[in-house]
Amino acid sequence: MTDGDGTAESPWLLRTAPGSSEYTMHREGDELVCKVGSTTLRYQARAIEDLHAWLAAQGDWVPLGAADEQKPAVPGTVEAFGRAEDNPVGGWYGLRKGYRGRFGMYLPPLLEALGLVELEHNARNNRVRAI
Repeated sequence: MTDGDGTAESPWLLRTAPGSSEYTMHREGDELVCKVGSTTLRYQARAIEDLHAWLAAQGDWVPLGAADEQKPAVPGTVEAFGRAEDNPVGGWYGLRKGYRGRFGMYLPPLLEALGLVELEHNARNNRVRAI
């Protein structure tokens, strides 16, 4: 689900993998701006290419493992990649302190909308893999 072109004037309209929440995302320079209700999260825009490359290297389905910043990420998940010290940015892709988590919740649907991944849409425990 996406109607926009990824600009502030025409953001991508997305749904979380289970389909339970709608949100928008757009590119603003080197950042992705994710708006969920009244909350704004920001991620490094290079996360699109970096996550896709990492998923391709995994070669199979990877659990999303979405978690808030204050909670630990389950190893081997998209969420863990989004904050790992050995990822291409050396840590968090999230830019707004206190709101750096949920990488595994909000980035995979964007990659799906861009045609880069296949994403499951179950009520819980969803996975993603590179196309």
